[in-house]
Amino acid sequence: MTKAVFIATAEPYSGKSLVALGLVNLLLGQARKVGYFKPIINHDPAEQPDPHIEAIGSYFKLPLPAAATYAYTRPAALRLLEAGAQGELIDAIIHKFKQWEESCDFTVVEGSDFVGAGTAFEFDANVSIAKNLGVPVILVVSGEGKSTAQLVSAVLTLLRNFEAREVPVLLAVANRVLPAQVADVQALLRTQLPADVLLAVIPDDPNLLHPTMREIQAELGGQLLFGESGLGNQVDNYVIGAMQVPNFLNYLKDNVLIVTPGDRGDIIVCALQANLSASYPRVAGIVLTAGAAPDAPIVRLLEGLPNVVPILAVPTGTFETTTRVGAIRSRISADNPKKIQLAISTFERHVDVRALEEKLVSFQSEGLTPHMFQYRLLQWARRSRRHIVLPEGNDDRILRAAAQLLHQDIVDLTILGDPDEVAASAKRLGISLPAGHLRIIDPVKSEHYAAYVETFYELRKDKGVNHDMARDLLRDVSYFGSMMVYQGHADGMVSGAVHTTQHTIRPALQFIKTKPGVSVVSSVFFMCLPDRVAVFGDCAVNPNPTAEQLAEIAISSAESSRAFGIEPRIAMLSYSSGNSGAGADVDKVRQATALVRQKRPDLKVEGPIQYDAAVDPLVGRQKLPDSEVAGQASVLIFPDLNTGNNTYKAVQRETGALAIGPVLQGLNKPVNDLSRGCTVDDVFNTVVITAIQSQQQ
Repeated sequence: MTKAVFIATAEPYSGKSLVALGLVNLLLGQARKVGYFKPIINHDPAEQPDPHIEAIGSYFKLPLPAAATYAYTRPAALRLLEAGAQGELIDAIIHKFKQWEESCDFTVVEGSDFVGAGTAFEFDANVSIAKNLGVPVILVVSGEGKSTAQLVSAVLTLLRNFEAREVPVLLAVANRVLPAQVADVQALLRTQLPADVLLAVIPDDPNLLHPTMREIQAELGGQLLFGESGLGNQVDNYVIGAMQVPNFLNYLKDNVLIVTPGDRGDIIVCALQANLSASYPRVAGIVLTAGAAPDAPIVRLLEGLPNVVPILAVPTGTFETTTRVGAIRSRISADNPKKIQLAISTFERHVDVRALEEKLVSFQSEGLTPHMFQYRLLQWARRSRRHIVLPEGNDDRILRAAAQLLHQDIVDLTILGDPDEVAASAKRLGISLPAGHLRIIDPVKSEHYAAYVETFYELRKDKGVNHDMARDLLRDVSYFGSMMVYQGHADGMVSGAVHTTQHTIRPALQFIKTKPGVSVVSSVFFMCLPDRVAVFGDCAVNPNPTAEQLAEIAISSAESSRAFGIEPRIAMLSYSSGNSGAGADVDKVRQATALVRQKRPDLKVEGPIQYDAAVDPLVGRQKLPDSEVAGQASVLIFPDLNTGNNTYKAVQRETGALAIGPVLQGLNKPVNDLSRGCTVDDVFNTVVITAIQSQQQ
């Protein structure tokens, strides 16, 4: 049974980190515990952490103790190899690896980096490590600087070297391939590789290679004068500011780095003004050369500005500085989640993930971890692309989430708001909103506005709505967005970052309405606890449901649970378990439980039951020994909004659990509400959930 895989290359800067990130993300969607082991690292982690290990541990929140993630530093490994002690090296690596193998469902092993002295020993050492660990290999070859023939030859040579040592190869990755070469490389390699070896050809993506201002500062040893908060800015171009201002402005491009002598105050001021202007591209940062500091009036001006791009000062001249900037090799690092997400989405676009899963995952993991749940959500959302409307285009969190959704190619989006204001906000935030799957609409200027007004008037005229009222209401983004969903111009809506729950769902209740047989709209939260995912309902909509409504909430929540891959075991919560308590509140829960059993005898339900008896196997066995729900409940139904809302927030804050929701249930088409305290991740996840709900309509 395959429980590990080795990522190998034979050259520096091959792009192993992209493959590693994509692979770990894939595995965490299938396995409860994934380990990461790099037998040979470049530096002692106490002096300089390995950037790949740090990025993977940080992004995926994996417990990766530094001492356990490697066996040798590069200098120590080279000393052993030069002394002919390869056996000692291999034995120690196997010992460390076995610790990961025994404690994890799956372990990703990353080969060495081929950076620095000793590369003559390095390739053979990597083959020997993979051979002795008894794990299959993913090969990574860079296309940078190679012709099509050279790249094809490099992949086949690497493959033959591993096969000669009887090390099985699962996947060959040709990475950083020029777009014009992709088709030829794909065709030539596919005809020459063995049929059982998968192939991925990944085009060169400048966004993965360009450095951030933080990397430029580190490489140049620059002194940071201003703009620490912008050190994460990505630099896609650079220009020398040596000309007069009017001509200089013609050379600005998106995410540009400006390199100029420190005494060019006119260029500094001009660059900052251009960055603020909607008419010019975004400036990523400024490097002041030749050891010259800005004049005192310029410094005073900069100190009084609320936002300044990073400004570095270096002692080297302008020519030497630009030469060094051009030679910087960017790494995918822990402090750049945007680049990590791009790497993962690139992997998923160009690797046959399903075929790789079949080769890798030959075991079934019990239970559902939060990452497995989130991974499945993304896969399901991509199965059938949906169009979601986001009415609150004036909120930064909405725009950041929209950028992530579009870059990861998950949904089509409509953002409601003034297009110029949205574009200006995106520039201020340093995000790009790809136009291919995005529309930005000002409701009043929409081609559908008049028709929406007329439709709303016809639907609500019996409730006293006239044309003037309809026109006013359809200016409201919640009404306009809901009407898009009603008319089929969008598949679902997500709102509530700025508006209240009632403001968000009132239009849906007025004309989208509830599903047949459903009398109450309710909500659930998917609570991503450390080792499982639980469903909490209702924590957002119904203040004090009746027994009948509580039963309907339980049934709807069970259906939501099953729809998202969680086997429903329903706990009807109260302050007593079984027959131990009496009173109006307990009786309501007892009656609701009986109604669930009557209406849906196929569902596993227990109630009344206390929270600890519902989720703790030991307490559950003590209090309700014959229950098939006690101790293992996955759907927890709270008796009222007061209890539910406070409990989900307490669990979220005290355990660090991710709470996805509230997800509304019972409507004919999906409209979901956000908390006004939501994060970017909350928006992202709620849009994904909404897309999946729309697939199930």
